Amino acid sequence: MNIKQEYCGYISIVGKSNVGKSTLLNKIIGKTISISSKKKYTTQNNIIGIKTQNIYQTIYIDTPGMIIDQKKQSIISEQEKFYKTIKISELIIFIIDTIFWTQDNQIILDKIQQYNIPIIIIINKIDRINNKMILLPLIKFLKNKKNIIEIIPISIKKTNHMNFLNNIIIKYLPKQQHIYPRSYVTTNTQSFTLSEIIRKQLILFLGDELPALITVHIESLKINQNKDVRIIAIIKVKNSRHKKIVIGHHGEKIKKISMISRQKIINEICAKTHLFIWVK
Repeated sequence: MNIKQEYCGYISIVGKSNVGKSTLLNKIIGKTISISSKKKYTTQNNIIGIKTQNIYQTIYIDTPGMIIDQKKQSIISEQEKFYKTIKISELIIFIIDTIFWTQDNQIILDKIQQYNIPIIIIINKIDRINNKMILLPLIKFLKNKKNIIEIIPISIKKTNHMNFLNNIIIKYLPKQQHIYPRSYVTTNTQSFTLSEIIRKQLILFLGDELPALITVHIESLKINQNKDVRIIAIIKVKNSRHKKIVIGHHGEKIKKISMISRQKIINEICAKTHLFIWVK
């Protein structure tokens, strides 16, 4: 009996905060599995997206936005976790959103080049540029950099065509049996997905810095006999001042967040939902 040869590997998506990493992952998978927004530090943990096409299975890792320590010329947040992710990758997608090469970009590139892994650089948000010719010096500069195999100027948010990127990526997948069943598009648990739906509303309703300090935990998820879903969610904040900001005047803000989150959760799980949110 002949066993069909399969290809499988990890692809890391890296870059500074708010450059379009989560948007790219969602576009590739064709489903929102990583929340995105214009606020900094939206992604707090590695998010896994899985795309299986016939004999190819690509496992994408959407990494949190990098925080750079300019004095030490290093990446501050969770360095060990970041480097472990890079080490297992067959390919790295490095996203930038500037027309000029910055010191922060160079610090990130220096770190990932240490592992001698092929790198695709995506120059995102080019829809904001009227004269695309001004990208040529940056592209020429990047072509001379070590390990860079492709430079792709694109507007991730506005394109629906990911075939060109997909065709490059599958060439780098090693011969290996698929790790996940064909039906999987993410390793996110249901509780994690629901917590991210709530956190997305917090990001939309709160100021620029506070969402980075907030976590959401699903404390309880139960299905009643009549198939209704009862969810208790805990929003954890640093101090009483942050708690007041989240709750809002006479609780108006948390009520809005709860109402919209509940509707989004109903859309996700297709069941009548009772959502109780506590701020601690």
